[in-house]
Amino acid sequence: MSSTARYLIGVDVGSASARAGVFDADGNLLASAKKNIATFHASGHRVEQSGNDIWRAVCHCVRRAVTQSGIEPAAVAGIGFDATCSLVVVGENGAPLPVSPGGEAERNIIVWMDHRAAQQADAINATAHPVLKYVGGRISPEMEVPKLLWLKAASPGNLHPGAAVLRSDGLPDLAFHRRSGAFPVYGHLQVELPGP
Repeated sequence: MSSTARYLIGVDVGSASARAGVFDADGNLLASAKKNIATFHASGHRVEQSGNDIWRAVCHCVRRAVTQSGIEPAAVAGIGFDATCSLVVVGENGAPLPVSPGGEAERNIIVWMDHRAAQQADAINATAHPVLKYVGGRISPEMEVPKLLWLKAASPGNLHPGAAVLRSDGLPDLAFHRRSGAFPVYGHLQVELPGP
């Protein structure tokens, strides 16, 4: 490999595994690695994962892909993250906060396919609020807003002032936080919904 060449790393966290690839400046894949991640299925259509497990898998894949590519780590010009739209819940210091009924802190991700918030989604849809047009006319229990409402009702201790709920593209946000120590900041649209 050229000593002046620059390379890019792409990371994708899917529903069952993390993957990383090393690419040259022309977009050619030089090496890739994959590692499975644990997924916990529970009654009530609950599907959870561990942010720490995912981060370990990401680090493993990046190291392995870089080693297999033969490039020098210092030649990496950038890294990009892509992931499922799962809800990650961490405390002020980035430590995982539990979303599972058993309170296991390692289970701090409500996976995109989780449907525990079906009642909350139904309540939102019943409002027929005009903002629903931005999500295809109906909100799904797989989206973050119903999950946040479920979390607020089921685990109010997780939403204390120091809690950070990483939303939207929660897993890339987790990667951003792990790499930078900061939490991403987003603009938002405030919508008042009736009910408790």
